[in-house]
Formats: sequence, C-alpha cells, structure tokens
Amino acid sequence: MSDLVLGIDLGTGSSKAVLAEPDGTVVATATRAHAVSLPRPGRAEVDAEGVWWAEVAGLARELVGRSGGRRVAGVCVSGAGPSLVLCDERGRALRPAILYGIDTRATAEIDELTRRLGAGRVLERCGKELSTQAVGPKLLWVRRHEPEVWGRTARWYGSSSYAVARLTGEHVLDHHTASQCDPLYDLRAGDWAHDWVDEVAPGVLLPRLAWPGEVVGAVHAEASAATGLPVGTPVLAGTVDAWAEAHSVGVRRPGDLMLMYGSTMFLVQVLAGLRVHPGLWTTAGVEPGSRTLAAGMATSGSLTGWLQEVGGGADFGVLVEEAGRTPPGADGLVLLPYFAGERTPVFDPHARGVVAGLTLRHTRGHLFRAAYEGTAYGVRQILALLARSGAPVERVVAVGGGTQGGLWTQVVSDVTGVPQVLPAVTIGASYGDALLAAVATGLVPPGTDWTREAGVVEPDPGTKDVYDELFAVYEELYPATRGLVHRLAAVQESGA
Repeated sequence: MSDLVLGIDLGTGSSKAVLAEPDGTVVATATRAHAVSLPRPGRAEVDAEGVWWAEVAGLARELVGRSGGRRVAGVCVSGAGPSLVLCDERGRALRPAILYGIDTRATAEIDELTRRLGAGRVLERCGKELSTQAVGPKLLWVRRHEPEVWGRTARWYGSSSYAVARLTGEHVLDHHTASQCDPLYDLRAGDWAHDWVDEVAPGVLLPRLAWPGEVVGAVHAEASAATGLPVGTPVLAGTVDAWAEAHSVGVRRPGDLMLMYGSTMFLVQVLAGLRVHPGLWTTAGVEPGSRTLAAGMATSGSLTGWLQEVGGGADFGVLVEEAGRTPPGADGLVLLPYFAGERTPVFDPHARGVVAGLTLRHTRGHLFRAAYEGTAYGVRQILALLARSGAPVERVVAVGGGTQGGLWTQVVSDVTGVPQVLPAVTIGASYGDALLAAVATGLVPPGTDWTREAGVVEPDPGTKDVYDELFAVYEELYPATRGLVHRLAAVQESGA
C-alpha cells in the first residue's frame, strides 16, 4: 500500500483536513467548526492556541487513526491570512491572533505608514497599497496600543506558520504570506525589506523565508504526542488558504483565476510577470518565482449566514429555494454587501451595508437573492478592474462551499457574463495542501495536477438587460451613500 499525505486548512469559520493517496484519491476527511471573536467593531480575532493548534492536533490525530496503519509521508498546513500571531521567546501566543483584512483596527497606522513611506514607493516595492489586509500596520498597532504585549514579543507568525512552529519548532514564513505582510516584504527582491521592518517592528525576530511547497522541518516529540504523527514526519511551509486552494484546482497558468465562495469572496489570478495596480494586490505565488493578482471582498457567505440568523434560523435550503423563485433583479432591490466594511474595490473599512428599493411586498426571498446579486455585482467590478490592469481573465474556476446548490454561481455568471468551471473535488485548501505534500515528499513529480472538471456554469443571456441596469445602480449607490454611512459608522464605533 502506498504512503498517504495529510493536508490541514485553518479557515475563517472552520478547520478542515484531508488524508489522500498520491494520485489524489481521498481516504478520509474531517472538520472542526469554530467561531471568530468580534470583541469590538472592526476587530476580528481567533485564539491561536485554543482554536488553531487544538484543531490541528485534533484533526491530525483523527485522520492518523483512520489511515489504516499506512504511513503519513508528509503534512502541509494552510490558513486564513495574512493573520498575525505574536509569541514570546518560548513560542507562546501572547494575545489572540489578529485576522486578515476583515480586521480593520489599524486604519490610523495605515494612513501614517502611507504618509511616512510614500504610497507610490509602497505600491512599487510591495505590489500593493497599504490596506486592512496588510500585516505591518497591525504590528504597529500592537506596538502603540498594547505595549505590555509588544514588550514580550520575540517572534511573529501567520496562521499556517504558527502551526508549523508548533509541529516542528521552526520559525518560518512562506514567500506568499510574507508578500502580504506589507510593507515588510520587497516583492521585487523576494526578501524582507529590512529598512522598513526596522521602522515598523524593530527588535522582533523575522521568520526564515521558504516557498509554500518546501519541507521546512519535521514533527518533534511534543507535537507527535499531540497529533499522533510520528516523530520525523516532514512538514511543509504551507501558505494562505486561498492560494493553496487555487493550486489544488489547477489555477496555475497566466490568465487563470480562482473565484472562492466562502465567508468572504476571494479572487486569485496567475500573472505572466510582475504587474502592479493600486486597486489590486500583487503577491508572490505558490510555486517558486510565480506572481499572482488578488482581490477580496469583506463579506459574502457570512452575509447570507447573517440573513439566516436574523430570519429566525430558517432552514438554509428553504431560503435558497425562495431566492430561486424570485426573479433576477429581486424585483428592484440592490444590496451593497459592505456589512463589515469593504476591501476590493473600495478599500473602505467604514463602509456599511445598504439595501435600496425596499417595499412592503418584498420578502425574505427577495433579500436573500439581493445578497447573492450584491456579491455578484462586486465580483463584476473586480473583473473589470483586472481587465483594466492589463491582466484580463481567460478562465474562471469556482470553488468553496458557496458553489453547492447552483443558485449563487448561476447568479454570478449571469451578472458578470462569465462562465465558471466547477471542479469535481471541492474539498478546498486542505486538498491543495495534500497535493503540495505529495510533490515535496517525492510521491508524485512536480507539476502534478489532481483536478477533474465536473461542469461549467454558463451565463443566461436572458438576464443581461436587468443586470446591466441594476449594476449601474450598484455602482452609483456607494458614492451616493458613503458620507451618510461613514457618519453611522462613527456612531457605531463611538458606542463600542
């Protein structure tokens, strides 16, 4: 019997693991749900020790127990990111991990660093403007607002690299995650921007850099006891979950784009060469030397989950069915999905959700459909931005839990006019982690692709006119209401 590989992903709302054969056949999967802590408006955190490490250990132990005694040849962990875990000299987390762009606490630090370093210089050197997605401003925020934590900080990690540290004792960060730690990483040099590191986080040890698919250490005795993985099991650097998932579904050629339907909507496109645009994020990719463009919305699946909750916990399938019976355009409803601020394309942490056009005859089915359509309008804006940047999309691959059922993906194709490829295996980032582990440990050759196509979602041309009209309203709605919602956001934040 062949060896197996283990992939684990620490997602926003759950952690998932897969045990796979070298040919991609899934042997076993496991999931652990968890909640994100929202202690104040604009803040999003996770207990790195009690959630992330506990779930890595629990998932590994469960799947090792289901391996039938076969050897696990390697393990790779991905995670929601770029996140920030601050640790002391012994590797103990000093505070809850600060999450990626949905945590907007460091807006003042973003503005300060942009002024100090220069917006143009940051864009040219780092591949993107500073935003709530960046790790550097959050490091500076902790330094300013939690000096007692900062005084004990010896090392910092991302979500996946924290798991690597707990498994191996190694202080490593992959190039892709590092390239989202703006303004600390020089994208053109492929190394830390040491002069800017000294300005933002002086005196804190920098992680060693590695590519996501590199073996960076081995499971040590303490981690073996916690996970059931044998001492010496190779551990890869890992990376941010969206990039691991893109790799898993064959998004590797220039023009390929992954559209991930999850708690947030995320897009990753492969580039032929280095290209920067102020409205997008240019990053290092998964494979050595590769480059990607990325964009992310702040809410998508989390918005439909919220609608389900405020609707009294109605069955999700019933809500989708009601939305499906509602005509395209939701009888004149347009929803701005900025319920947690917004990342691409407006980069406004103070943006808020807006529902325009409500009447007494609108139902919860209308609202649910309007939520799907609102996220689809956001995707349409981002695809247009990618085209204007000189990197037009040639093939879209849809992934994530939101692809199940078909309505959401159909709405997105109808609104954008773009077909979407659906992969046969939609496990997610953990499947990409397993593939990286299979390559790194020599079980399969470099370039191996486990992807199989299940179908293609084609746009319905009969919806074009109504969606063109309402998309025009959508584009006008944010600038028309921005001043008002900023005033409301200030009221919300003052009462926190």
